[in-house]
Amino acid sequence: MNLIKQHITYLQDNPAGYWFKRKLYGYGWTPARPAGWVTVGVYIGFLLGIIWYAESASNVHVLLDTLLLAIFGATALLLTICWKTGEPLKWQWGQKDTK
Repeated sequence: MNLIKQHITYLQDNPAGYWFKRKLYGYGWTPARPAGWVTVGVYIGFLLGIIWYAESASNVHVLLDTLLLAIFGATALLLTICWKTGEPLKWQWGQKDTK
C-alpha cells in the first residue's frame, strides 16, 4: 500500500472523533476532521495577516515585539487546541501490522 493511501486510511480510523490525530511517522499531530483543518487554516490566515500588517507598519522596534508576541501567542493557542482536541501524543513509526 502506498504511503498516501496508508495515511488516509489511518486518518479515517477515528472512532473517538479527534480533530487531530497523531502523525503516522514521528511526533506531533495532523488534522483529521474538518474542524482541525479549519483550525489550521485560521492559524495560517492569522500568520499571513501578521505578515501583511508588518509590511505596512513603520516602527520596526515596536513591530518586532508585537509580531513575536502575536506569533508565539497564536502558536501556543494552536498547540493548546491540538492538545485538547487531539489524540494523545506518542512517538510513532508507521502503523503496526494487525495481520
